[in-house]
Amino acid sequence: MGEGRAPFGSVLLGPEGQQGLVLRIRVQALLTITLVAANVIGALVVIALSSFVIPAPEMTGDTALALVIAVPAYVVAALVVGAVWGTGRALKTLRWAIEQREPTEADRRATLLVPLGLTLMQATLWGAGTVVFTVLTAIMQPELASSIGFTVGFSGITVCANAYLLSEFALRPVAARALHGDPPERVVGAGVAARLLLFWALGTGVPVAGVVTVGIFALARENVTSTQLAVTMIVLGGIVLVVGLLVMIFNARATIAPIDSVRDGLARVERGHFETEIPVFDGTELGLLQAGFNRMAAGLRERERIRDLFGRHVGQKVAEVAVAAGVERLGGQVCEVSVVFIDIVGSTTLAATRPPTEVVELLNRFFTVIVDEVDAHGGLVNKFIGDAALAIFGAPMPLDDHAGQALAAARAIAARLPAEVPECPAGIGVATGPAVAGNIGDTRRFEYTVIGDPVNEAARLTELAKSYPGRLIASAAAQTSANEAEATLWTSAETVTLRGRTAETTVVLPKAAVEPKTTPANQAEPNKPTP
Repeated sequence: MGEGRAPFGSVLLGPEGQQGLVLRIRVQALLTITLVAANVIGALVVIALSSFVIPAPEMTGDTALALVIAVPAYVVAALVVGAVWGTGRALKTLRWAIEQREPTEADRRATLLVPLGLTLMQATLWGAGTVVFTVLTAIMQPELASSIGFTVGFSGITVCANAYLLSEFALRPVAARALHGDPPERVVGAGVAARLLLFWALGTGVPVAGVVTVGIFALARENVTSTQLAVTMIVLGGIVLVVGLLVMIFNARATIAPIDSVRDGLARVERGHFETEIPVFDGTELGLLQAGFNRMAAGLRERERIRDLFGRHVGQKVAEVAVAAGVERLGGQVCEVSVVFIDIVGSTTLAATRPPTEVVELLNRFFTVIVDEVDAHGGLVNKFIGDAALAIFGAPMPLDDHAGQALAAARAIAARLPAEVPECPAGIGVATGPAVAGNIGDTRRFEYTVIGDPVNEAARLTELAKSYPGRLIASAAAQTSANEAEATLWTSAETVTLRGRTAETTVVLPKAAVEPKTTPANQAEPNKPTP
């Protein structure tokens, strides 16, 4: 998984590898705290509404005593039932995570629906409470029945909304585990639209509905004083401001967290980290966005892998041109190029006297030197031909002073091979001239190559070079086309007619190969002073 921000709640759920009894206790504690918090919020709303907001007749002693006994008893019973029923069902659904099993499709779907299940449970409990308290009040003091019914029902809506939001928040790491590796292709549970409506209802809709209801109660009861109305408006206005702000903060975090993870992932991909993968911890359209990013990153990884493999087979320059311009850009262009051909001396003997694995190891070291120097001088190793290599300078991309670069690369190779791969002495030939660079083969399978006289000439020069000092020669045309600094390092050797050609070729070779080296052995000993 790529680096990035951890999903909300991961600190609460502990390390990802946590399992067994410890994880079960954590999950149960989180769900219990969530349900208790939601119900405490509901109880506070009941107290605020009944004490300060809803205009109602004075409650008689019998009614007050009955509610004082019934309300706490029911709330405690509801909390116990909710904790046992709700968390029990949730833990049964989340057993795969506790046991660290790979979730099935049914497990994934059930896990994402746990917050909705807990919300429906709260709706059942508070709906039953609304009926019980309304009926009890209607029996004992009928004029209070509507106020009590509204108060409890209003609080129940608040509890349900909070239960859904808090449980979804708490279970987000488990959802991330469920969605890891097999994200949904469609929304599971409530989508973004439903979530936004829920936030609106909790932060704005319900409080405003309360204001409207209070107005209706005030009109129905003409004995409501202006002070009562003022207090009611202040309390409800404060609830709208405070709860609305908290809900919007919650909404912003719930919406921004997945978007931030995608944004961070895109930034890492832009920097070339195609292995990036972000956690999918949302079952809504935002989760689909996260899953879509992971699929995009996987596609880019595969594309980059294929591109790298393609470049290793045909050469990075050919691959870049092919990707940028398509096959047509590479097809059959006549251009001036320089060709370096390298062939091992005595390759048949090498293969016959050494184990195949050792031969392969030697060839790899041999070709490493060639690739290093050709790349360093802007050329392209077009193909490996058994124990030989063909390098091109000037195609598929134009290269300033391709002849000079080819000659310099050939000299560098000739200098490195005896020192680094002495077991593989090689002849090296360099030629320059016009050739056709492009694709040959069939539309189903083609190969980029260079065809023309310079290729044949370089191959023939390579054969001849094996009998020259330093085993490196070039055509005079390559020397003439090279820059002055490089050309002065070469000298004419002889004019020959190469095998298979009718025109004569003037052969040049590096001056360093023919100039005698000055060593202490052939230096005149200086006059020694007379003792």
